[in-house]
Amino acid sequence: MKPTLIQGNIKQGILLFAIPLFLSNFFQQLYNTVDTLLIGHFLGDAPLAALGATAAIFELIVQFCSGMSLGFGIVISRYYGAKDTDKLKIAIAESLIFGFFIALFLSIVSCSIMPWLLRILKTPNAIYSMAYSYIHVIAATLIITMFYNLAACLFRSIGNSLTPLYVLIITSIVNVILDTIFITQWHIGIRGAAFATVLSQVLAALLCFGIIYKKEPLLVPKRNHFKMDADIVHELLSQGFAMGFMFSIVSIGTIILQSGINPLGTNIIAAHTAARKWFALLVLPLSTLGATTSTFVSQNRGAKQWDRMEQGIRFCIHFDWLYTIVLTVIVFLFAQPMIHILSGSANDIVLANGTRYLQINIPGFIVLGPLLTYRNALQGNGYKIYPLISSGIELAGKIVFTIWVIPALAYFGVILCEPVIWTLMSIQLWISYRIIKTENTWKRANQFD
Repeated sequence: MKPTLIQGNIKQGILLFAIPLFLSNFFQQLYNTVDTLLIGHFLGDAPLAALGATAAIFELIVQFCSGMSLGFGIVISRYYGAKDTDKLKIAIAESLIFGFFIALFLSIVSCSIMPWLLRILKTPNAIYSMAYSYIHVIAATLIITMFYNLAACLFRSIGNSLTPLYVLIITSIVNVILDTIFITQWHIGIRGAAFATVLSQVLAALLCFGIIYKKEPLLVPKRNHFKMDADIVHELLSQGFAMGFMFSIVSIGTIILQSGINPLGTNIIAAHTAARKWFALLVLPLSTLGATTSTFVSQNRGAKQWDRMEQGIRFCIHFDWLYTIVLTVIVFLFAQPMIHILSGSANDIVLANGTRYLQINIPGFIVLGPLLTYRNALQGNGYKIYPLISSGIELAGKIVFTIWVIPALAYFGVILCEPVIWTLMSIQLWISYRIIKTENTWKRANQFD
């Protein structure tokens, strides 16, 4: 019998789920990486800096949608693990309703405050119009982002991480083609990259929901499932908003940090943009295992397999550590050419600062991996407060660095910021996890059902 998250060999079950999820996340990240590559090589350092100046805002609004979807998926996967088909379909129906209205509200609000937000972030005047033209397109189409994320989470909630992968392979190819046409042939500029991303996500959402309708009847609610069940509504909204706010607190901290980076100048913004794109790619194995942990714990919680949950958590942490050791060696050898590949820049300031960022931040994965594993495990088992506390630590830390450390150390303060904060967060989450196990409440978490 093929291992799954709730039966068979634990390591194989986790990897069989995580590998397609990793590849899906990789192709998802290509959406933004291709933007960076083409803009850096064909449009230059200033448009690349404009893209980087909007990165924190992009992350805030998109990650909130992703967090909400992931929270909904945790609830759905719990009903799947418990084999409660009726509640599963009601949860899906309510997720679609809430997802639409939440995304609509976010889109209206974010478009309304975008000029003010860019000014608050101290976006340089030389790149302001380019930055606005890009992020306005993304903000105006959040409903598409939300529905794509919901569709992908529906598949993953039942242990199917392959279908979202196939969809993303197709749409990533489409995105590369559209990016190339819009930027290099039609000369639309940075806004063309935004159009390419949105159109690719439209295709991804249509393909996902089409496959669900044709191939996954378990995920298709009927008319009678579109009703407000008070208990399920509470679960969806509490879990969805907890995940959404957790992601948002992280992103708000990133926005605050960006306000400290932008005054450092176009070269530093360009260096940070290239380094962060590499960071986003290299962190994928850790974030993928974190997301896998959430689904793994949630399904096994539904099946009441407590020992299996803990064995899976230990495996994910050990894998994170091995990956970090190998990656650190690679980055110390090749960081500078990596920055040059993405930025297309020969500027010494861009290359030196981007290189130093990678060589200091990547070894920090040794604490980031356990952080993501513990946080997602707690979230998947119904503990919402501890992950929110960790996000609060991150927000507070980025405020402290932006106000006091960056003015004193300039970009080196930016480089040090996250490794220091990851260490503090990991300690808090590890202590929380140990307290829960010591008090023997881990196995009684079904009181939240």
